[in-house]
Amino acid sequence: MSTVATSRTRSPAPAPPRPRTDWRLRFGVLSLIWGFSFLLIKVGTNGYAPFQVTLGRLVFGTAVLGAAMAVKRERLPRGARLWGRMAVAAFFLNALPFSLFAYAELTVPSTLAGICNATSPLWGMALSLVALSEDRPTRVRFAGLGLGFLGVLTVLGAWQGFHGLDAGGTAMALLASLSYPVGWIYVRRTLADTGNSHLSMTGAQLLLATVQLAVVTPLFTSFPAHLPLVPLLAVAALGALGTGLAVLIQYGLVAEVGPTTAQMVTYFVPVIATAAGVAILGESLSWNTPVGALVVLAGAALTQVRRGG
Repeated sequence: MSTVATSRTRSPAPAPPRPRTDWRLRFGVLSLIWGFSFLLIKVGTNGYAPFQVTLGRLVFGTAVLGAAMAVKRERLPRGARLWGRMAVAAFFLNALPFSLFAYAELTVPSTLAGICNATSPLWGMALSLVALSEDRPTRVRFAGLGLGFLGVLTVLGAWQGFHGLDAGGTAMALLASLSYPVGWIYVRRTLADTGNSHLSMTGAQLLLATVQLAVVTPLFTSFPAHLPLVPLLAVAALGALGTGLAVLIQYGLVAEVGPTTAQMVTYFVPVIATAAGVAILGESLSWNTPVGALVVLAGAALTQVRRGG
């Protein structure tokens, strides 16, 4: 927004720029929001079907980004081909993983879902071996990949036959984590340099994901006979904070400190998700869960090490 001074009048002194919140504080807020998202999913599914939780999440998240676009006078992108590509991105980055996590948390703890989410960098590097020829891994990154999946096996208690874990729910949480790098690689290949702002593209992406869930949800669920308040508030917070506000904070961090530093929030999310699940939901925690989570995070960190970095 710009102002225009009238001629032949003395222009008022320009207002000092509004101080921005320190990026470290915003980084911490983003970690908390995303860490608590798994708790909110669990609470939401206590009152609503997984598809309903996902649809509500997307509706509230899209509303927040729509309001931000209105304030900044941003417009949605144009072009049928571009919208077709964004629909694919919306499926892999929003509709599919959000739904899979919601279904997974019907049978697995929110702590496990949060730890599974931390495997996304591992899946991303594995996929980049075949999908991104310019992104050649080093031996350090290969070691990180192996270490990370060793951590996954530790979390799941592979030596005791995955005893006590629901295989279907765990698989859905891991598939949700795999869906993110699939979407990121697709975006990198097809949606780079479109000439549209990140806010505009993400707003359109969430809108498309909302439409996708609005079509699917009535086919698999019926409208709830009553609307439990606490799960409804959890879904609203999940969408408005965990999807809408979190995206705005993330883009601000990327613009200020760069994508590498901003991406480090991934390593704090499972820690917060585990603490929230244990302290608030009373979920049990055996020794292999935190130990395996630390190994996963160490491996994920190594996969992000670049040559000369």
